[in-house]
Amino acid sequence: MALPLNQAVSKRLDELLKERNMTPYQLYIESGVPRSTIGNLLNCTYPSMKLRVIHELCQGLKIDLSDFFSSPLFEEVNLEP
Repeated sequence: MALPLNQAVSKRLDELLKERNMTPYQLYIESGVPRSTIGNLLNCTYPSMKLRVIHELCQGLKIDLSDFFSSPLFEEVNLEP
């Protein structure tokens, strides 16, 4: 089933937090992205997200943007048009 992009981003962020055994609070400390923004991302409250914010989250996760988007979640067949 195809997902809206914001849901794919939310699922990917949740996966990465679990892989690293991190809490959203720890990500806030590491990335500087406000806790409310992280919470809104995880809860799909935003219809879209600035790439700059995703980049800052990646810095907190210590990964590249390419690592973030390197997931089947972002394959075109899995995203809503």
